[in-house]
Amino acid sequence: MLSYRHIYHAGNHADILKHITISEICRHLTKKDTPFFYLDTHAGIGQYLLDSEQAQKNKEFQTGIARLLGENNLPEAVDHFLDIVREMNPSDTLTMYPGSPKVVDYYTRPKDKMHLCELHPNDYPILAALFPNKRRANVVKDNGFDAVRAMLPPPQKRGFVLMDPPYEVKKDYQHVVTALQDGYKRFATGTFAIWYPVLSRKQANNLLKDVENTKIRNVLLLEICIRDTEQERGMAGSGMIIVNPPWTLEKEAKDFLPVLTKLLAEDGQSNYQVRWITPE
Repeated sequence: MLSYRHIYHAGNHADILKHITISEICRHLTKKDTPFFYLDTHAGIGQYLLDSEQAQKNKEFQTGIARLLGENNLPEAVDHFLDIVREMNPSDTLTMYPGSPKVVDYYTRPKDKMHLCELHPNDYPILAALFPNKRRANVVKDNGFDAVRAMLPPPQKRGFVLMDPPYEVKKDYQHVVTALQDGYKRFATGTFAIWYPVLSRKQANNLLKDVENTKIRNVLLLEICIRDTEQERGMAGSGMIIVNPPWTLEKEAKDFLPVLTKLLAEDGQSNYQVRWITPE
């Protein structure tokens, strides 16, 4: 199944959590002079036009990124990410939103390397056109889970792997855990991040338990739910599972998650969590 296209959801609450987390991981990686490698298993088209017909259908960005841009005195990690969004929108009109590859690209230096996987036949050529320089970013029409086995460990010896499948098939929940185990065996010092939706509390908890059962250590959980998880259908929230997170991320998340939860809330049941699935 390849029906999912992220353009319909670009800039929503789930993107906010994912991209702030990615931004902080990359900011940490660039504090060292040595190069790093980035692998994106489901890269999408890289950036999104919010005035497109698809994005305008549900206008999810209006209750996501648009709310943040109208606020002052936000936590530092949020401001770091908003700097990227503002650079892409030099006028006061919000028309462009970065996908994960563009967030990472903001931080990469000439010596760093990105490997971007996208299998959707409509999205792959758009992504490839956005990153034509193969020395900087290798864009492939490939199953990203297979790339975890094929591309790790990277020659740079430092790196970050993002896995955020659409979960349009339930097997994706198993695939991310298997890919995490495969990747960790090959690259135990790398940072791995898994994005997941909260469609129901039971389904999300089952994934977290499966990650815990891998016995991989040093696994941090960040999650936001903008409304009650069981009252209506759809995505009530999302989370990020981070293996080998930057040592500053837990503290940063405790600053920005309460603020995001308040700003993005849809009802009085909104909540967040920052906890270790397994400590170091």
